[in-house]
Amino acid sequence: MLFAVTCTDRPGSLELRMATRPTHLAFLETYQAKLMYGGALLDIDNKPCGSLLIIDVADRAEAEGFAASDPYAKTGLFESTVIRPYRAAFKDGKKLG
Repeated sequence: MLFAVTCTDRPGSLELRMATRPTHLAFLETYQAKLMYGGALLDIDNKPCGSLLIIDVADRAEAEGFAASDPYAKTGLFESTVIRPYRAAFKDGKKLG
């Protein structure tokens, strides 16, 4: 099942984000088979201010476990994390089913 994990950074936390980034990326590599899409959300100055990840996991509990295990979450980077079921309508410019 697909889930969108949307995380918003705490204000003034860019330095923490950048310091934790290598560990965060290594964590995501362990989920490569379940990670459909992911990247940083950007502020008006094109600086990272959050994350958006689309993951394919068995259920909400697994999605919550994934989000809680992210090194960004463990360091307290996020002000908020929202996890919602996701249904794709388009992929690679093509309409799905």
